[in-house]
Amino acid sequence: MRDITHFIDGAAFTGASGRFGDVMNPNTGEVQARVQLATTSEVDRAVQAAQNAFEGWSSTNPQRRARVMFEFKRLVEANMNELAELLSSEHGKVIADSKGDIQRGLEVIEFACGIPHALKGEYTWGAGPGIDVYSMRQPLGVVAGITPFNFPAMIPMWMFGVAIAVGNTFVLKPSERDPSVPVRLAELMMEAGAPAGVLNVIHGDKAAVDGILTHPLVHAVSFVGSSDIAHYVYQTGAANHKRVQAMGGAKNHGIVLPDADMDQVVKDLAGAAFGSAGERCMALPVVVPVGQKTADELRERMVAEMRTLKVGVSTDADAHYGPVVTAQHRERVAGWIEKGVQEGAELVVDGRDFALQGHEKGYFIGPSLFDRVTPDMSSYQEEIFGPVLQIVRADSFEEALSLPSKHQYGNGVAIFTQNGRAARDFAARVNVGMVGINVPIPVPVAYHTFGGWKRSAFGDINQHGMEGVRFWTKTKTVTARWPDSELEHADSAFVIPTMR
Repeated sequence: MRDITHFIDGAAFTGASGRFGDVMNPNTGEVQARVQLATTSEVDRAVQAAQNAFEGWSSTNPQRRARVMFEFKRLVEANMNELAELLSSEHGKVIADSKGDIQRGLEVIEFACGIPHALKGEYTWGAGPGIDVYSMRQPLGVVAGITPFNFPAMIPMWMFGVAIAVGNTFVLKPSERDPSVPVRLAELMMEAGAPAGVLNVIHGDKAAVDGILTHPLVHAVSFVGSSDIAHYVYQTGAANHKRVQAMGGAKNHGIVLPDADMDQVVKDLAGAAFGSAGERCMALPVVVPVGQKTADELRERMVAEMRTLKVGVSTDADAHYGPVVTAQHRERVAGWIEKGVQEGAELVVDGRDFALQGHEKGYFIGPSLFDRVTPDMSSYQEEIFGPVLQIVRADSFEEALSLPSKHQYGNGVAIFTQNGRAARDFAARVNVGMVGINVPIPVPVAYHTFGGWKRSAFGDINQHGMEGVRFWTKTKTVTARWPDSELEHADSAFVIPTMR
């Protein structure tokens, strides 16, 4: 049995907790490895390693730090196949989707390669008589990331890429369900030239999370996970004087206007709702057709499209999606489907009885479709996080606009239409953080910023792009006076100085 250890101070580290978690293969339902679970002792060791590395790394000039990022990007690309296969074996997503997971993380690393430009401050010459004012961005110190199971490559790179490039040192606590890829990324970061202690990885459960949130040397924490835990992380981290960004759950809507290109809509919905078995915070699990004729056509064509979907093992190149991550999660998704039936929604396609021949113990579940879902149903209000699409019918544009706007989550939303004025109005008015116009999964490119609203995010600053630079740095402003002559002396001032 393979043991997955922590990665601290540039090397594998065997903890002394004696606690382990099982790492499953979702395709077979078998245990494939054990992962060590940290206590506060291992957390402290990782934080101390990061603290020891901080002075040297933060004083390294930005261009040299960027060169490490360039080399890290090259190494990840060179090891893409290995990383994708490892990711799929623990998560269950198909290989092509795993490569997309890695690539979207690399796009933030590409942004981090340009960090010298992003760190440039502001300068005002002659703000007052012989006075210049300038600002600089400086790293915070030891910072940390706590990441979920559904993107074990992308989200860690979203966090540590920018944080390390600006001069911080990092402690990563990935999901214990699929921990191998984050460790491999840390190894590649060392191979790229980062000093030992710059990127550390510890595995664990709530004990490790609390150890990070309460450690006095950790200055900032980024989190992605469920909303309840995100709220806990935000409150606990803030109470311990840390800067916190905590991204939570989602219930993203796709609004379909009568003039939409229905061929494209159906294809987009199939990928956005069922890709990665629906285990994406930016999945599109709710579709809102406007008008009964639009809804009837969408339903009929969606059923036909779902019949073409292939569920298979993660190594099957022809599969559209693979198993969900654990047996418990499969049961949770099946429970939500049953809940929808009990609440009165019409179950048009039921994926609960799906079984893959030869892999009956795998965590597979077929695609499911509900129609006539209403906003009062808990299956609509809560995040299912599985391959389930719900149709909520709307009679008007205003009714469709109100659904995502009033929902407790506000991560992403999409509108499908050929009417530019309607799309523009929708984008401006909808109460959601990220909007797609004929784009089903509106994850912004790396040099923009990612973040939802309402219970989808806690904290004031979003991830990656310039928002990421701001989150992982603090601003220092310098006001300097250079008198024209040593003979010039100002009288003592007992009022606030001005630039007159």
